Amino acid sequence: MIKWTESWSLEIPSGVQASLHDGVLKMKGKNGEVTRTLLNNYVRLEADKGKIRILSSKNNRLVKGIVGTWASEVRNLVEGVQNGFQYEMKIDYTHFPIRVTVKGDSVVIDNFLGERSPRVAKIVGSTKASVKGDRIFLTGPDKREIGETAANIERATRIKGFDLRVFQDGIYLL
Repeated sequence: MIKWTESWSLEIPSGVQASLHDGVLKMKGKNGEVTRTLLNNYVRLEADKGKIRILSSKNNRLVKGIVGTWASEVRNLVEGVQNGFQYEMKIDYTHFPIRVTVKGDSVVIDNFLGERSPRVAKIVGSTKASVKGDRIFLTGPDKREIGETAANIERATRIKGFDLRVFQDGIYLL
C-alpha cells in the first residue's frame, strides 16, 4: 500500500469553482473556464471543501520538481479564471509599414518586408487578440494558450537569410 503525504495545498478563492475528475482539473471563474490534465504515478491531485491539495508518494528530487510544476500550474489556473492574463506585443518596422489585422482565429500580417502574400499566425484556444496602433494585445484565462499565440506571431515574422542585426523588423513581445 502506498502512503500519500501532502506536499502542497491552496485555498480556492470565492468566485472560483474547481472540479477534478480522472486527473483533469477544471477551473471556472468570471474570466472563463480552463482545463488541465495532471497525471503522474507518484503525484496526485485532490480537490475538496474549497481546497486543492497535491499529494506525493515519494520524496525525491524528481517528485519535488513535479509537485512544484503542478503547484505553479494550479496557481496560474486560479489567477487566469479570476483576473486573466494579458501579453503586449510591439509591431516594429523600418521601411515597409506592417499592417496587422485579426480575422477569426488568426492574425494576418500584411506587407511584411514588402512581401505581397500575407503571413498568418494562429490564435490558440480562448485567447483574444486586438490591435491598437503599433501594439497587439493578447488576453485570456489560460497563460499557456496566450504564450503559444505570442510565439506563433513572433514565428510568423521571423526573417531568414538576412543579418538580424540589420533587419530588425517583426513583432516582438514586450
